[in-house]
Amino acid sequence: MEQSKEMVKLAIEALADKKGEDIRVIDIHQVSVLADYFLIASGSNANQVQAMTDNVTEVLEKEGFRPRQVEGYQSANWILMDYGDIIVHVFCKEDRLFYDLERIWRDGKIMAANDFMLLN
Repeated sequence: MEQSKEMVKLAIEALADKKGEDIRVIDIHQVSVLADYFLIASGSNANQVQAMTDNVTEVLEKEGFRPRQVEGYQSANWILMDYGDIIVHVFCKEDRLFYDLERIWRDGKIMAANDFMLLN
């Protein structure tokens, strides 16, 4: 779980560095076996969404973390990055509102990125 927290912190910093908006963390480790955490962030357009995703990849790879799978990069409406313990979702704003993962995963503990950075 400590490794997951470190990955989340790095990903939050990478998303924020590219002006990611409304960055949220959902702690799902008690409600799902998919991962420990979901990260959700929004970008204004496809180019920003791709830049955010590229930065997450670069930052996490520097620390030795590689995604198992990345989906949606070409369309850049919703890019999903599966790192095993964490799953990063980067949306264009409209698609984030439409899919509303925070509602779907409401059994998890929704945290603001700033709150998560204060943990430990």
